[in-house]
Amino acid sequence: MISETVIIGGGVIGLAIAIELKLRGTNVTVLCRDFQAAATHAAAGMLAPDAENIPNGAMRSLCWRSRALYPDWTRKLEELTGLNTGYRACGILAPVFEEAGGQGSRGAGEQRSRGEGLSSSSPSSPAYWLNKEAIHQYQPGLGAEVVGGWWYPEDAQVDNKALACVLRTAAESVGVELKDGITVEAFLQQQGQVVGVQTNVGIIRAAHYVLASGAWSNELLPLPVLPRKGQMLSVRIPEVSPGLPLKRVLFGQNIYIVPRRDRLVIGATSEDVGFIPNNTPEGIQKLLQGAIRLYPQLKHYPIQEFWWGFRPTTPDELPILGTSHCQNLTFATGHYRNGILLAPVTAALIADLILEQKSDPLLADFHYSRFQSKSSTSTPMLTHSANFSNGHHSAISPLPAQDSPLIIAGKTFQSRLMTGTGKYRSIEEMQQSIAASDCQIVTVAVRRVQTKAPGHEGLAEALDWTKIWMLPNTAGCQTAEEAIRVARLGREMAKLLGQKDNNFIKLEVIPDLKYLLPDPIGTLQAAEQLVKEGFAVLPYINADPMLAKRLEEVGCATVMPLASPIGSGQGLKTTANIQIIIENAGVPVVVDAGIGSPSEAAQAMELGADALLINSAIALSPNPAAMARAMNLATVAGRLAYLAGRMPIKDYASPSSPLTGTITS
Repeated sequence: MISETVIIGGGVIGLAIAIELKLRGTNVTVLCRDFQAAATHAAAGMLAPDAENIPNGAMRSLCWRSRALYPDWTRKLEELTGLNTGYRACGILAPVFEEAGGQGSRGAGEQRSRGEGLSSSSPSSPAYWLNKEAIHQYQPGLGAEVVGGWWYPEDAQVDNKALACVLRTAAESVGVELKDGITVEAFLQQQGQVVGVQTNVGIIRAAHYVLASGAWSNELLPLPVLPRKGQMLSVRIPEVSPGLPLKRVLFGQNIYIVPRRDRLVIGATSEDVGFIPNNTPEGIQKLLQGAIRLYPQLKHYPIQEFWWGFRPTTPDELPILGTSHCQNLTFATGHYRNGILLAPVTAALIADLILEQKSDPLLADFHYSRFQSKSSTSTPMLTHSANFSNGHHSAISPLPAQDSPLIIAGKTFQSRLMTGTGKYRSIEEMQQSIAASDCQIVTVAVRRVQTKAPGHEGLAEALDWTKIWMLPNTAGCQTAEEAIRVARLGREMAKLLGQKDNNFIKLEVIPDLKYLLPDPIGTLQAAEQLVKEGFAVLPYINADPMLAKRLEEVGCATVMPLASPIGSGQGLKTTANIQIIIENAGVPVVVDAGIGSPSEAAQAMELGADALLINSAIALSPNPAAMARAMNLATVAGRLAYLAGRMPIKDYASPSSPLTGTITS
């Protein structure tokens, strides 16, 4: 029997995903080359987004969400297995040393500016500053150099080795098929799909695949995931020891100490040495020196064990989660120091994505495409798709078989051309044109559908909304208040048509009835409110780089600068500003309005635009379906040209054929 899902990787992430999928009714097989080599075993089990001072943003939100899942998640695992995970909501103490110049290394100076007592970047995750007297009273035995510290009451810990065993036992108990000693050697890909994995025991096939192989992910696909070696050790707490025992997890400067029942776990180095194994005297010495400085009495404790492991890290030290270049391959790798912490939320998000095609907005920040620079002229990684058949290579096209997907608010689209539904002479022409364009996003004016305006009767039934993503728009709204109200109607309209998780809205605020230029102030006001209400906002704007950046900062999913006035067909009149917007954008840039011909569409894509929205140029053509196809080809050609990079422009001629070696008289 072919398993519905194959997971490559048997660490905490792979096992957590496997259990979640199985509990939701999916047959799952986990392929693991060496269970003991997983990064799970090179951790201390701290659940410490606050103590680790993870910056504000998507990563902190992801970590907080996962920490909140831990009590119920571990309770469920313990009920399945009858085993203890060692989860404890114990809080974490982060002592601060007095450094040269009289300022603490981690926060004494910061504390002085904040004031004593409670400090928090979020009301849901408080931090408390303890001065020297308070911290030594709260945790006796700290080093004399400790001048204070932060107490993070909502951080927690889990016994990582116990958790690994519990996950494996739970997976077996719910019916996950675990295959040890399996080395995956390659993905077999064909026409944008994975058709199997080549392993040391032959080809294994499934309907869906999950890459969760941690530090080894780069051996299968050109993902920027590299091993970061971590050395650790433990010391045994003697039955009779000087001073009071350590009761708190200590997170110090480049060192942490985690108390367990009969031992203290000390970690961890972070070494960029590839897959070089084993503990080293230098690494262990560094750990012991840091630990003794933080908690001096452990110098008397007998050493119990040394170990090491390889954590999977990416250039920005954030995980790679979500869809891939293949429709049936999902990524869950690169968790670096936070694999244990992020296991429950990763399992939930990946299961939602695979089984329900439900992409949480947070996933957009962890998509692999973030490593593809907009300014790069080289073909991004994972855009070449070699074909395989029965494990053998077939001919590989010299052109990229597919581009990296377009990601908007965590949702993946293969087409970079969006079209509209207005101005067509008939519903039939609109249907034919949308089909010819191969677009996956179609924008619909909410007001015109609601009022059954001419040309929009029967529109809801005219298109197959299981195949096309609706982009409701607020066309006709002259104020921010109107646009917000119509956006809410648009979301309900999408739900009625079966797209229950569609929160997209194309935001238009246009009080100018002659030139139809968008109102920047009203657009920004409406965008701020709609983002708060959970919309993925795609704002239509003048080609204003400052406004584009401001809209991105408030949380818009894209920016959509006009090329020239809407419906004018004037082509690219704002090239210089669009180039600035593209250069500075961290979200997709969609050139919208004014494109009149395929050559102009190709030019916009050659600038580096992520997508185009074209309506009038198609609908008003004497042959709309043919023009729609032409716009599709122009969009693809412009994108390929951008990825390939154009030749240098010279002031002089350069012969195509070299002069050397020519026949002379």
